[in-house]
Amino acid sequence: MQPDATIYVIDDDEAVRQSVEFLLKTVGMRVHGFESAKAFLELLPQIGTSCVVTDVRMPEMTGIELLRRVREVRPDLPVIVITGHGDVPLAVEAMKLGAADFIEKPFDDELLIASVRNALNQGADSAKRKAAVADLQARIAALSNRERQVLEGLVAGKANKVIAFDLGISPRTVEIYRANLMTKMAANSLSDLVRMAMMTGML
Repeated sequence: MQPDATIYVIDDDEAVRQSVEFLLKTVGMRVHGFESAKAFLELLPQIGTSCVVTDVRMPEMTGIELLRRVREVRPDLPVIVITGHGDVPLAVEAMKLGAADFIEKPFDDELLIASVRNALNQGADSAKRKAAVADLQARIAALSNRERQVLEGLVAGKANKVIAFDLGISPRTVEIYRANLMTKMAANSLSDLVRMAMMTGML
């Protein structure tokens, strides 16, 4: 991780913003908080090595709109989007727009710290990426047809109930397939699955 990097935390909820800032500072990161996406965008053209952590639901400008603007001005800048429970479609949209990661509230402290570190180390070499893609493709190939269908539903942002309706099976059965494919894919979270799907071209 670059020692001169600054983490920009954007959240209109002051308590949440300060909590995230404090957490990142405790592991030695340089942090700068903003209460709105617009306030951050004024600074965007001047910032150096950095990473953005933004809430998705904010007044005036959402985290998704902010992500679009960042991509236009600084496509190299990693953006981590924090979403509320049930915001899977928004999270998938964020990943399609190039978000480095999305994290669901309430999130584990270590998960956020690891996500920021990974985002700052995004420039991994292409050989490692190719090997990772080949490994993921092999895992997907090992899924059963039904597990693959559930995976496609999940990365499309569909809820378990909707996937169940589409496939003509019960939501409980979808949960079982979901648990199985999470194990087979070695995914720890939905964001892991979405990232894997993007790497292999499913999204």
